[in-house]
Amino acid sequence: MTRRPSLVAVSGADMDVIVPRKRRSLPVIAVAVVAVGVGVILFLNAIPSGLRVPAKDVRVATVQPGVFKDDIIVRANIEPAVSVILDAVESGRVEEVATKDGSMVKAGDLLFRLSNPQRRLDLLARQSDLAQQFSNFISMQVQYETAKSDYRRRLTDLRNALTRAQKQYDRMVQLSAQGYIPRTTLADADDDLEQDKSKLREEEKSQSEELRTKHGALIQMQEAISGIRSGVDVVAASIEALAVRSPIDGRVTNFALQVGALVKQGDRVGRVDDPLQFKLVAQVDEFYLDRVQLGQHAVVIFEGQPRGVAVTRINPQVKDGRFSVELVFQGGAPPGLHAGQSMDCRLTLGQPLPALLVENGAFVNETGGSWAFVLGPNGRTAQRRALRIGRRNSEQLEILGGVRAGERVIVSSYSAFGKSERLILEN
Repeated sequence: MTRRPSLVAVSGADMDVIVPRKRRSLPVIAVAVVAVGVGVILFLNAIPSGLRVPAKDVRVATVQPGVFKDDIIVRANIEPAVSVILDAVESGRVEEVATKDGSMVKAGDLLFRLSNPQRRLDLLARQSDLAQQFSNFISMQVQYETAKSDYRRRLTDLRNALTRAQKQYDRMVQLSAQGYIPRTTLADADDDLEQDKSKLREEEKSQSEELRTKHGALIQMQEAISGIRSGVDVVAASIEALAVRSPIDGRVTNFALQVGALVKQGDRVGRVDDPLQFKLVAQVDEFYLDRVQLGQHAVVIFEGQPRGVAVTRINPQVKDGRFSVELVFQGGAPPGLHAGQSMDCRLTLGQPLPALLVENGAFVNETGGSWAFVLGPNGRTAQRRALRIGRRNSEQLEILGGVRAGERVIVSSYSAFGKSERLILEN
């Protein structure tokens, strides 16, 4: 019988070897972290970010020193310097048309005539009132003069009676002193004298008050007649106004009345322009409202020749971002002008001065000049940057801060960029 070898558990304790743990130093870890961070930054910078824009769709200008020309170019229209508007002052039907649009007329020439039967009826009624009131005035004046005559006669009678009474009393005083007349009789004579004096005083007072009242009534009647006469004059003038005449020598413009047409009071029927005097009317951006002054000079080119003009009137009312100015030719308007012509006008606002400049473009109207997209050194990207501008004209912007000489700025419209902070220009 074969004996099996006995199984004995073998321990691995003699085979295990303790290996000491190695520690990494902190400087090595820090260098590794920095290296990873730099790598990430370089990777992110290598990835283009921003709004991609075709380079051909933008216009770029370089900021550079130069001379700022403190002037602007505006479009000006030729208009008559003297123009009288024809507004109907009365209503009516056109009865006669004596001229036509474009005709030359003299001051006082009939242009057209209206008919208005109601105005003539009003005139007749007022004339009738005037005649009636005048007749009443004559009657009242006759009564006043008659009353004055009566009063004078009565006063004369009373004064004569008083004189006789006074003489009678004086004689009786003498006779009484001599004893021929009793004192009672003298006293009665004295009473009669005083009574005559009282009658005279009362009559004078009564006549004065009555004559003053009648005279006041006459004055009131005269004022009433004057008012009625003024009304008659007004109605007569309104009838006269039915015949519309030219106020000045000139050319009839925008005149298209036809016989039989109805015209209402206040309707504009045309105007009369002086064909020898002209002015320029220009629309100027509201940005220059505080800088345009009366008397400032400008230059226009007419038939190849420069002509001097000056600002004579400024209308400060802003409409659609613009205000209007009027200019006149210095030394008289040149021959050959006609209303409706337009020409470029270079308006001088100040003296030329050295400045840091960039081309004026559409971007300034959208940003107000407070910021702009500035190209980077590689010319492939543009970053939004705050900007400060000063004066500007139609061609130049004065740079006060935000960019340096030699840097390039996108000066075309920013409307397609939205709120982007960075642009990538693609070929």
